Amino acid sequence: MSMKVISTEKAPAAIGPYSQAILANGMLFASGQIPIIPATGEIAQGDIQVQAEQVMKNVAAILEAAGTSFEKVVKTTCFLQDMGDFASFNEVYAKYFVDKPARSCVAVKALPKDVLCEVEVIALAE
Repeated sequence: MSMKVISTEKAPAAIGPYSQAILANGMLFASGQIPIIPATGEIAQGDIQVQAEQVMKNVAAILEAAGTSFEKVVKTTCFLQDMGDFASFNEVYAKYFVDKPARSCVAVKALPKDVLCEVEVIALAE
C-alpha cells in the first residue's frame, strides 16, 4: 500500500498528533478542518456562515495540496456545535459541494477551540 502525508501551509497546521491528510492508494483522507485562519492561527470570528466559509477554504487548500478538488470528494462528515445552525451551514456547504457527496452531519457537545463547525472529507486523488 502506498501512503503519503499531505501538508500545506495554506491550511491550519495540525494541533495534535495527526496529519492534515493522508493519501493512500488514490484516496485522500483529510482530518477535520475547523475555522482557523492559517496565516494568523486565529479563529475566524463570526456566525456559522463566516466560520463555515473558513472551513471550506481550509478544506480546499488540503484538496489542492493533494492534487484533487471538491468535485472528487466522495464523503464528508460535518460536526456542528448547534443543530440550529444546520440550514445556515448548508447554504455555505452547498456552494462548495455541488456534486453532493455522501455526508453525515451531527451535532456535538463541543469542538476544539469552541468553534461552531468542523468538516472532514474523503476524496479521490488519482
